[in-house]
Amino acid sequence: MLASGPLTGALAWAQPSPDLKEVLARLDRLENQNRELMDELRALRQQLGAAELSPAPAAATAPAPPPAVEAVATPPNQPAVPTSAPAAPLEERVEVQEQRIAQMEQSKVSSEHRLPVTLTGMALFNAFMNGRGSGGQDNPTTASATVRQQDGGATLRQSVLGLKFDGPDLEGGGKLTGSVYMDFFGGGTGLNQTVRLRIATLDATWKSTTLTFAFDKPVIAPREPDSLAQVGVSPLTAAGNLWLWQPQARIEQRFSLGSQAGLRAQFGVYQTSETGTGLATEYSSTLARSRPGYEGRFELWANSGETRRIEIAPGFHLSDTHVLGQTVPSHIFSIDWLIRPAARIDLIGTFFQGENVGVIGGLRQGVTVFSDGVARPVQAAGGWTQLKLRIAPRLTMNLYGGQESDRASDLQAGGISRNLAYAGNLMYRLGTNILTGFEASQVRTTYLGSGTHINQHYDLAIAYLF
Repeated sequence: MLASGPLTGALAWAQPSPDLKEVLARLDRLENQNRELMDELRALRQQLGAAELSPAPAAATAPAPPPAVEAVATPPNQPAVPTSAPAAPLEERVEVQEQRIAQMEQSKVSSEHRLPVTLTGMALFNAFMNGRGSGGQDNPTTASATVRQQDGGATLRQSVLGLKFDGPDLEGGGKLTGSVYMDFFGGGTGLNQTVRLRIATLDATWKSTTLTFAFDKPVIAPREPDSLAQVGVSPLTAAGNLWLWQPQARIEQRFSLGSQAGLRAQFGVYQTSETGTGLATEYSSTLARSRPGYEGRFELWANSGETRRIEIAPGFHLSDTHVLGQTVPSHIFSIDWLIRPAARIDLIGTFFQGENVGVIGGLRQGVTVFSDGVARPVQAAGGWTQLKLRIAPRLTMNLYGGQESDRASDLQAGGISRNLAYAGNLMYRLGTNILTGFEASQVRTTYLGSGTHINQHYDLAIAYLF
């Protein structure tokens, strides 16, 4: 899902926990503490009831004060009761215990089947300004060939709401986990905003194997740039980032190549979106709306010291489009990378080359039907890269850009031969869970027959992470 960074780390969009055993141990401790507090509360209530029913003894025979209550484990950020403090009156002790139990119950969320559930996400406010090539969109992925007036606005549509859960243990030492993320980017603007599914995963994880059922990005394109300006769809959509969230099943096998290196091999079946072919509606009755795609990715990684790391991952996608009784291939080769030469610098990106790439998130013009009635795949090449600089503990700068170039001879008049986008942003963490960001970007789209059109975009964002 996301490259490392303040936003990505906060959301952890679809990646499983790196140490499930530690999380489970923590949950077990909290449950045990909760039970101990309940037992102690019942005992204190019984003592209080007995004290109320029995007559007060004479002063000469009054028993010694009860010993101080031992310190018990408390929820985070709550002070413990010291063992050396004098005992408080019984009524106060009962009240304190009731308050603690109430606080622990508020901090724990569980499903109907008593599975721990965590609420996560971000409330994201964007104020933006567009140039004359926006085409009426808040943050366009291509520059419109129709010139408009400059416009601007503000939105909370890109806010994200997520649920993560820890499921039961599996045979063989495995663990079932999952997550669901939604936003409000569906519908239109104004009062027509609707909740929309973004990403959902169900992971069965063992020591070296993970089986995943998901609605997510293609297996061959897990990375993406860091941006608070473009969240409703992935940054650099249609400009080198094959981002399309679709149903899929995949398996990952991890191999150790020593203490500082390893290999992650992934294979998956991905449901393509055949509307990405861009075919006219006259062919829709003959077009299969979705097809299975077969994907693989092989990531080699190595660490050098505590801060330096490199990841290189070649991959492939194979599928075909069925239209007009013909079979049109979609064959894509990819390679993605992360290079961290120092703790403050990351260089990440992806390159791809192939045909009919619109079915997994490229420009929506993957197949062309010419006058001879033959459907032909559009040859394409593209990719993107990002330089991340951690200027200070709270301040990060990201510079990124990408493009997709489609072969002009495979297109008809009005098609897009190249879509180029680049941007720069600064992100500052105001507090533990408050991010601000400013981003400036430009999209340059070249149309056959009308030349290159440009749109500038400026965005100021404030995000509250929870």
